[in-house]
Amino acid sequence: MRPSALLVVAHGSRDPRHAATVRALVGRARALRPGLRAGTAFLEFGTPSVRSALERLAADGVRDVVALPLLLTRAFHARTDIPAVLADAPASLRVRRAAVLGPDPLLVAALERRLAEAGLRRSERASTGVVLAAAGSTDPEANAAIAAIAREWRRSTGWCAVRPAFASGSSPRTVDVVRALRADGVPRVAVAPYVVAPGRLSERIAAQAAGADLLAPVLGAAPELARLLLRRWAQAVTAVPEQDLSSGRDHSVTLHA
Repeated sequence: MRPSALLVVAHGSRDPRHAATVRALVGRARALRPGLRAGTAFLEFGTPSVRSALERLAADGVRDVVALPLLLTRAFHARTDIPAVLADAPASLRVRRAAVLGPDPLLVAALERRLAEAGLRRSERASTGVVLAAAGSTDPEANAAIAAIAREWRRSTGWCAVRPAFASGSSPRTVDVVRALRADGVPRVAVAPYVVAPGRLSERIAAQAAGADLLAPVLGAAPELARLLLRRWAQAVTAVPEQDLSSGRDHSVTLHA
């Protein structure tokens, strides 16, 4: 029996680098799991749309698919937009919704990788403050999750400081946190974008990081993210399903999604 297909659902962006990065990440996950049918779809600004991707899977005879939100927190898109579009899937498809990517230790490992690639050495941790620059949300729960990640990252890895910042929807902004770390006498400041792919948000973070000593790349197609996609896919496949009351059929949704 073929394994459940994987459909990675990204938000989308007018920036062509966004879709290219998402496809590179999914391709890396596919290479780690030969035989897995894995594809991408976009809520906005990209093709295929989620509906089109699901219809193509159904037309190809696929009967079981895991839809994985390429999101780092459970904000509006994860709780509202994606469930709504999945509820309109072809009747022949069993659709299971995986949990969002964060929080997870693999994401912290990917952040560490990007900082190292940008030039930070392990010996500089004790004198470096890190700005965890996330997209931001009007949802307090999502922003609190980012703050919790920053606290745990600081506790477990030995950076001088790790503080959250947000590109939109909330405060503090990246530029404010960079200035606060400087005011606190932190010798070196690095900005780590907590963003999967390039686009408007990553450009905003970069603009506000001008006062920092170092700006890491976005997470992108990091190997840790590819492994995390497969982890969320496997968790959705093995989870006990619950009835999706938003439709008249049994869309299975992971209990923790």
